Amino acid sequence: KTVSCSYDLEYGKAVLEIHKSSIHSGEKILIVDDVLATGGTALATAKMVEKLGGEIIDIAFLIELGFLKGRDRLKKYNVYSLVQY
Repeated sequence: KTVSCSYDLEYGKAVLEIHKSSIHSGEKILIVDDVLATGGTALATAKMVEKLGGEIIDIAFLIELGFLKGRDRLKKYNVYSLVQY
């Protein structure tokens, strides 16, 4: 059994899925992704984690493309990136 979330990409649409048994209520979760562009992938991931009862501690990225304003979509979370362009 899975939970899924559809979201918009810069160039189309996508769907993420996660097994319901992957996250348990009350678990503390760190989301890590390579690039923060528009924020769609991270936001979809966060929605699924929260739907399963997980508590998002932080969202971290290796690279942030600031001109795409993805951080604005993730305002309710602590967001970190190592390199900003």
